[in-house]
Amino acid sequence: MRFVGKVALVTGGARGIGLGIAQRLASEGAAITIADIDVEAGARAARNLNDEGATAIAVACDVADPSSTDAAVRKAAAEWGRLDVLVANAGLHVQGYTKPACELPWEDWRRMLDVNVLGVVNSARAGRGPMARSGGGVIVTIASMAAYKGENAYGVSKLAVNGLTVALAKELAAEGIRVCGVAPGLIGSEEIMARFPAHRREQYINHTQLIRRLGKEEDIANAVAYLASDEASFVTAETLLVTGGAFCRI
Repeated sequence: MRFVGKVALVTGGARGIGLGIAQRLASEGAAITIADIDVEAGARAARNLNDEGATAIAVACDVADPSSTDAAVRKAAAEWGRLDVLVANAGLHVQGYTKPACELPWEDWRRMLDVNVLGVVNSARAGRGPMARSGGGVIVTIASMAAYKGENAYGVSKLAVNGLTVALAKELAAEGIRVCGVAPGLIGSEEIMARFPAHRREQYINHTQLIRRLGKEEDIANAVAYLASDEASFVTAETLLVTGGAFCRI
């Protein structure tokens, strides 16, 4: 129970990888804030966590909007009195953003960068004060293996997240805040699988990964839990690849 007495906020925590992370941290004693743009889904996720014996609340949060993000973090800090872990998970998926960089409409570029890049900045800005007043803490960013392939707006946005992880780690170290990242590979969440045809999944697993199975949400949640825990107290400015060995074959 590594997070007893700790408070964690997960952006985009209402479903998918974010919900898996919230469940994992809650299972080890953390009080959870689900911060999500989908208010109903966030409330449902928090209610389910509470029904399972955890302690959770939900707050509305659009990470692309600084004022919305500030308000969400303030509400969480007021509820719990502290903030120890912030998981900057909210983001747009690659689907719909696979056109070459020079062909993607500008408004789509702007939306991707506003959510995936500035969303991390907004989350860190909002969280640093409450976290520092709590004696320090951990910010975990969620990047992607796509960052290392350098393809399309999504990959570019996640490469920027890798850079932000380092920049924020340097900036916030004096306040006792570590900043680490997790870069998932192909994860078999319901949301992702709905957009990834079965034949492409099999091809990806057989020809891209060393480990011949789909990644699971709990694979990412376990990595986040490690980085957020005291077991990783000497780890900062690093991004952990959780890809089934796909990086070896890029």
